[in-house]
Amino acid sequence: MSIVLFTLNIVAPIFLLIVIGIILKRIDLVGDVFVSQSSKFVFKVSLPALIFLKIATVKITEAFDGILISTSLGLVLIIAGFSWLLSSILTKVPGEKGVFVQGSFRSNFAIIGLALIANLLGEEQLGKASLVLAFVMPLYNILAVVVLTVPFKGEKKYDYLQTVKEVIKNPLIIAAVFASPFSIFQVSLGSVLTTTLTYLAKIALPLALISIGASLNLKSLKKASKLSLIAMFNKIVVFPLIAVALGILFHFSSNQMVILFVLFASPTAIVSFIMAEAMGSDSKLAGDIIVLTTLLSIITLSTGIILLKYYSVI
Repeated sequence: MSIVLFTLNIVAPIFLLIVIGIILKRIDLVGDVFVSQSSKFVFKVSLPALIFLKIATVKITEAFDGILISTSLGLVLIIAGFSWLLSSILTKVPGEKGVFVQGSFRSNFAIIGLALIANLLGEEQLGKASLVLAFVMPLYNILAVVVLTVPFKGEKKYDYLQTVKEVIKNPLIIAAVFASPFSIFQVSLGSVLTTTLTYLAKIALPLALISIGASLNLKSLKKASKLSLIAMFNKIVVFPLIAVALGILFHFSSNQMVILFVLFASPTAIVSFIMAEAMGSDSKLAGDIIVLTTLLSIITLSTGIILLKYYSVI
């Protein structure tokens, strides 16, 4: 019973904020403009402030975990490859193929993942988690462009150089890069800057979670396809189990195991819908995968944490 209560204390506050977002949208207290503006603010201001603060205030020699980062990158590539093969069996529609693959590997680690890690491990581990995010995010973006364009072959062209530029200009990656010298040389940020960044950082996760709730289209679930259900099952059940198995195989510490599990058990990132729509793929399928993984990950994340706690992994 104590393990269940422990898990509820970790998971419930995060998903209650998402529920609050859903309710606020239903009663018209917030609308699409709020979701758009708050998402931009979180992505370009408060979340970079959080990542900068957490990396700049830790020793990078302690926060950088080469084994965890390389395992995460390798597993993302394996999952993307497996999902690509599976999509070739399940559908011949180009617009569905790439969306299925992206929905299977692209994790909302930056928001839901970091919030869970802060609750599970304490904010002192956010530096390590932020470094993992800084390495994984560029790979997410590159893979997303590949899987969303290759199925169309000669039907459309895409500016891959523009993708490289977008990766380089990503606010979260820029924050990690600029924070690194402060971490390496242990340069103090000073009380004024630290306090300001702390205020901005504290806004990031609650506002982002409420925005996620307000952006979910629950009505679309009435016509959810088999593809979306399979992608959901792989994303929040199969792939997290593989991640935990690898963690056990490599004798990961409890902190490493939690970060790895949360990275792959977090629901599909909302940006996958934006990319699918922008690149002419099946955005309806992308939206269904996001909604399904977000809602059902309440169960799978809770179950995973309970099992990891029960077997003394965390």
